[in-house]
Amino acid sequence: MIKRTALLALLLSSCAAAPEAEAPAQKAHKDFLVLDTHIDTPLHFGRPGWSFDGHHDPATDLVQVDMERMIAGALDGGFFAIYTEQGPLTAKGYADALAYARGRSDLIDATLAKFPDRIGRALTPEDALRLNREGKLVAFKSMENSYELGEDVSLLKEFHDRGVRLAGPVHGASNQFADSSGDKPKWNGLSPLGRKWVAEMNRLGMVIDASHSSDATFDQMLELSKTPLLLSHSSGRWAFDHPRNLDDARIRKLAAKGGAICMSTIFLATMNLTPERAALFGKYEHISELSPADQADLARKWRELDKTQPMWGKADFERYMEMVLHVIKVAGVDHVCFGADWDGGGGLPGIEDISALPKVTERLRKAGYGDADLEKMWSGNILRIVGEAQRHAAAAQAGTP
Repeated sequence: MIKRTALLALLLSSCAAAPEAEAPAQKAHKDFLVLDTHIDTPLHFGRPGWSFDGHHDPATDLVQVDMERMIAGALDGGFFAIYTEQGPLTAKGYADALAYARGRSDLIDATLAKFPDRIGRALTPEDALRLNREGKLVAFKSMENSYELGEDVSLLKEFHDRGVRLAGPVHGASNQFADSSGDKPKWNGLSPLGRKWVAEMNRLGMVIDASHSSDATFDQMLELSKTPLLLSHSSGRWAFDHPRNLDDARIRKLAAKGGAICMSTIFLATMNLTPERAALFGKYEHISELSPADQADLARKWRELDKTQPMWGKADFERYMEMVLHVIKVAGVDHVCFGADWDGGGGLPGIEDISALPKVTERLRKAGYGDADLEKMWSGNILRIVGEAQRHAAAAQAGTP
C-alpha cells in the first residue's frame, strides 16, 4: 500500500512531467492578405521593352513593384493609381487631363489583361478575398488628383464604371476642388464644387482619399463625408513637421470616424530635391516616353546620385518603423494601414522596394502585435472602409437607413 505522502509526490511528479499545451503558431508574413493603398507603378506600364512580370534589377531599373517582387515580398496587391499631373485650370487644361486619365485607366486594364491567371481586377472587398483564395494578385484602381474632372463632378461615375474605388480631390497644387497641402490656400479647404465632389463620392460608394489635402480640406471632408476617409499614402507629423503629414490630433479624429491612415515612407525628412534630382525626376515621370537605352541611363544617374545625395536625407527603415509604431499607438490597430508610395518617390534605405515588406511584419511582431492586429493593418482596415462606402451607397439608393 502506498503511503499518502508517497502518493502525493507521485501525483505531483506526474503533473510536472505533463507537456504544456502548445500555443498556436504565428502566421508568417506571406500568410496575411497584404495590400498597399497607393501603387504608382502604372507609370511604368507603357515603357518600351518593359513587362510587369519580368525581372528588373534595382541597379539598372528604378521600378519598385513588379509581379516577381510582389511574390518575393508577399505583396498580394493594392490600388494601382491613375495619376494625372496638374495643369492650368482652364477648359483646355481639363480636356487634356481627362484624355490622359482615360488613357492611363485603359493602360492599367490592358496590362492586367495580359496576365489573367496571375492577377485580377477587384471592385469589392469580396473580389479581393476571392482572388486571394484563388492564388491571384489583387488589383484595385485609384485616382490621384481629380483635376481631370474639370468642373463636371458627374464624370466621377465614368471612373467608377472604369473600376476606380478610391480617389482624392487634389495633388500637389490647389485646384478647382480643394486646397493642397503643397500649395497656398485658394479656398480655405474645399471649394463649393469640392463639396459637391464629396457628396458624389459618397453617392457612388467611392472611398475619399485625403492624402495631399491641406489640413482645412481634411477637416471639411471629415465633417461632410458620410463614410470613413482613407489616407492612402501619408506619414505622421510627429516624425517630421511637414504639411503633407498628418498631426496626432487629426489622426485621432480620423480614427474616431472610422477612417485609417496608410503609412508612407515619404516626408520623414526634408526632401533633397536638388536641381540635379529635380531634372531626373522630370524624366522619371515621363519614363514611358524614353527609349530603353535612355531608361537605363536615367537609372544609372539616379543610383549614382543616391550615393552622395539621398532623396530623403538620413531617414531609413528604423525611422520609418518609429513613425509607424507611434501612429499605431495614437490611432489604434483598427485605423492603420500601409501605402508606402512605391514608384512615386517612396522607399528608404532598408526598405527600398516591396521585397522588404516582411521586415515590417517582423518588427511589428517584436512590438507585441499579434495575428489579428496584423490582419487588420495589412488589409482588414482597407477592405472594411471600402465595404462601408459601398454599403452606404447601396442603402442610400435603396432608400434604407
